[in-house]
Amino acid sequence: MTATTEPTDRVLVITRVFDAPREAVFRAWTDPAQARQWMGPRGFTTTHNENDGRVGGRWRLCLRRDATGEELWQGGVNREIVVPERLVFTFAWDGENGRPGPETLVTITFAESGGKTTMTFRQAVFDTTSNRDGHQGGWNSTFDRLEEFLRT
Repeated sequence: MTATTEPTDRVLVITRVFDAPREAVFRAWTDPAQARQWMGPRGFTTTHNENDGRVGGRWRLCLRRDATGEELWQGGVNREIVVPERLVFTFAWDGENGRPGPETLVTITFAESGGKTTMTFRQAVFDTTSNRDGHQGGWNSTFDRLEEFLRT
């Protein structure tokens, strides 16, 4: 493996089409009040969401597991923001010691066609394939909730 090659087995790519204009989908991601309503897989509630919506600005989010009340914190730094086309940010869960766990880079693109938005979500590079697989389930459930939110 060279420095320019990623281990493709630890890269997650999810493409979804939403029946909404891309400005609305982009805003659902970048407006903390909107994101709080859909962010997180089923069975979780977003209890805290802040985002300094500038390049270099930090974001922070807490998901509460509804069944147990367990809090799962995550955060990162905004690397690129191109309204309403592209978001790039780092992502790391808080470890048990309060320090960030393994960091990944999330890149989301939004393309509109015929009033619908194709969102391509890419997260890389995971430390393990099982971690990638766990995130795939969580993100797909989250994007189901985003689809429902955009219909309201």
